[in-house]
Amino acid sequence: MTKNELLTNIEKRLRTIYGEDFKEKYMASFNELVGRWSTHSFEKATPVSEENVYLITYGDSIYEEGKPTLESLRSFLNEKVKGTVTDVHLLPMFPYTSDDGFSVVDYRQVDQKLGDWENIEELSKDYRLMFDFVANHISKSSEWFQGYLNGDEKYQHYFIPRDDSFDASEVVRPRTSPLHHEYEGNNGVKTAWTTFSEDQVDVNFRHFPVLVEMTEILLEYASKGGTSIRLDAIGFIWKESGTTSIHLPQAHEIIKLWRDVVDYFKPNTQIITETNVPHKENISYFGDGTDEANMVYQFSLPPLVLYSLTTHNGEKLTEWAKTIDTVSDTATYFNFLASHDGIGMRPTEGILTEDEKQMLVEKVKENGGRVSYKANSDGSQSVYELNINYSEALVNKGEDATEEAEVAKMLAAHSILLSFVGVPAIYYHSLLGSQNYEAGVEESGINRRINREKLELGNILAELESDSRRKGIFEGLQNMIAIRQKESAFSPYAGQEVLDLGENLFGLKRINADTGEEITFVVNLDSRTVEVELPKPGTDLVTGKEMSEAVELEPYQFVWIK
Repeated sequence: MTKNELLTNIEKRLRTIYGEDFKEKYMASFNELVGRWSTHSFEKATPVSEENVYLITYGDSIYEEGKPTLESLRSFLNEKVKGTVTDVHLLPMFPYTSDDGFSVVDYRQVDQKLGDWENIEELSKDYRLMFDFVANHISKSSEWFQGYLNGDEKYQHYFIPRDDSFDASEVVRPRTSPLHHEYEGNNGVKTAWTTFSEDQVDVNFRHFPVLVEMTEILLEYASKGGTSIRLDAIGFIWKESGTTSIHLPQAHEIIKLWRDVVDYFKPNTQIITETNVPHKENISYFGDGTDEANMVYQFSLPPLVLYSLTTHNGEKLTEWAKTIDTVSDTATYFNFLASHDGIGMRPTEGILTEDEKQMLVEKVKENGGRVSYKANSDGSQSVYELNINYSEALVNKGEDATEEAEVAKMLAAHSILLSFVGVPAIYYHSLLGSQNYEAGVEESGINRRINREKLELGNILAELESDSRRKGIFEGLQNMIAIRQKESAFSPYAGQEVLDLGENLFGLKRINADTGEEITFVVNLDSRTVEVELPKPGTDLVTGKEMSEAVELEPYQFVWIK
């Protein structure tokens, strides 16, 4: 893309976003921004391949007393996962006031407890980095919002006050808190739109200087080592009276503008959208497959894998998987099972019945987890997410009675993750074989803390040797990743064919048309041994054994047949 082509694209995007409110001076601002950044040299980013595996972690997930936590994290990664983990997703690493980082005070500073930009640069020498861009909202303690409250002219339109003429009756929310809050400023009370909480104030993209500043921040992240940028809660960034104020055309167009800008300055940087919504809405963020997100979070996968291994029935997963295939040679899925948040239930809408969802709710409660709810436009509430460590969620009480069964079930779940079309991302507590952090919930009253425990470096290194459960999951996942990274059939852009093998099995065929490589994946979802007829014989990459067409799979066993 030439500079002129970029500017032509930007103008087209801006005219779509702002409609009749578009002004010629908007292009002057972007001309200036593009010209200024054209003098900057960006580190080259390489395309993603079957070798890429993301680790999702906080910058302070691993700590040592008296050290910046990014140093400790780097020490841990280099000692334990270098060569298997290629990309590190750093959850918000900025100063914050709540929500474990998602109420950012300053987008441009690294939280002092974690370290500084120099620590980020050091980490970027060993790993590709994914930065979190919490673009929808900012902390009420930020300079921006304090400026809004206290009359600073620059920030008077950076936020969205309550407007009695605005019809908010259809607004979709992921929370039960009020949509607007009141705040005391120097000149009296002001109001602001708050999708998530009183401390997380939505910024106003309708005000053009906000879009310019946010675009500048995006480029700063790309210039400071970000090879992937996660757009948090991005579906909410544009509000329109009388609508749901989620997934609006202007939100999509802003992402497309950012894709244009990043493609021009740092090709192969991955724009990744995070929208915890039903599947059809989620995949709308691919645009035409070439012009919007490089990856979208595969939000239906975590609850469906949990459901399949709970019921020993893969039919729902199989039917849904048939709707998933390659997108383009620059767009694919960001696959995960666990994250810093809970297991989202909205993505099961239209896939699981209310009774099936309720079964998972009851199981999670029985296994020590929590349940979070969202408010509906009719005043009712419905389940939003299940808060629990993923390995604990998988356990069927009384059936998975041994540690060996728990480990095997966790590896079986991740065999699906590592086989599915897209790029796999593994949460640090999944990789480390952790369990529910009950104390975190009790101390904070925050359900999500159940899966956000911070780990002291020396302790976790010791436990990975002495704790058989941790060790079994950790080493099992490491081995699986090492196998996967050598096989071009697992390219994020390679084709996928779903196999119908019976209700207690799930199977895929992955085919790389460019290399001619083909791998058949089958996993036993049952706690009993199951017979399976494979499409063709071959070598199991997991065990190295030759497999005939008819094989028996042990409980939760999986095979990669080549």
